[in-house]
Amino acid sequence: MTIPVEQLRLYAELAEWWPLFTSPEEYKDEVAYYAKVIKDELKGEVKTVLELGSGGGNSASHLKKHFQMTLVDLSENMLNVSRKLNPECEHVLGVNKVFDAVYVHDAIAYMHTEKDLRKTIETAYLHCRPGGMTMMVPDYIKENFTDAIVTGGHDKLKQGLRYMEWIWDPDPSDTSYLSDMVYMVRDENGQMNCVYDRHILGLFSQETWIRIMKEVGFIPKVIPFDTKSDTEGVLILFVGHKPLK
Repeated sequence: MTIPVEQLRLYAELAEWWPLFTSPEEYKDEVAYYAKVIKDELKGEVKTVLELGSGGGNSASHLKKHFQMTLVDLSENMLNVSRKLNPECEHVLGVNKVFDAVYVHDAIAYMHTEKDLRKTIETAYLHCRPGGMTMMVPDYIKENFTDAIVTGGHDKLKQGLRYMEWIWDPDPSDTSYLSDMVYMVRDENGQMNCVYDRHILGLFSQETWIRIMKEVGFIPKVIPFDTKSDTEGVLILFVGHKPLK
């Protein structure tokens, strides 16, 4: 079963709580590395970046210091959250321009079939200028997946949110895994609400990623994530260069 991203509760009725789910500061070191990779790969010849699946704008809040950002997301609610954080960035539900680079952070994880993954890579190729690049950062690939429990959340005045995420794979033979989420939300009156959300996420081998990128037309490159913030050492950056001709 495929759940449309825009219908997931975190990105729908809970979207306004996103700043209490995760904060821009948590992305600072990670995104600084992404900005360096983009600059290095394009040898400084980069000005415009399209972020597909930009969500609440936490990545963009750091990337906008380096690039002119255009942000695309399927959820208008999440775009509204990002507009407050990144008022100087262009926010759209769709785009028909080309860019120096196309960046996809963990939103790529919602592509859990090869067909969906290919469509996203094709979209990135379409919106890259000749000589430009894409960079995609899945949470996991087949080779490094492991079950995990993640917790977090923040407070703001009397409001608060806490979550528990259970990451697990009921069927290692397919191309997906599950993120079962429970959110505890406390409003300004001290009332507590508990919400359950299931996210179906994609899990592909490195070989599959490289093969599809080549088939779409990119020249692929695999770059390990190399900063102290990747304490588990699992992130892999898939970079694709679009040929000049």
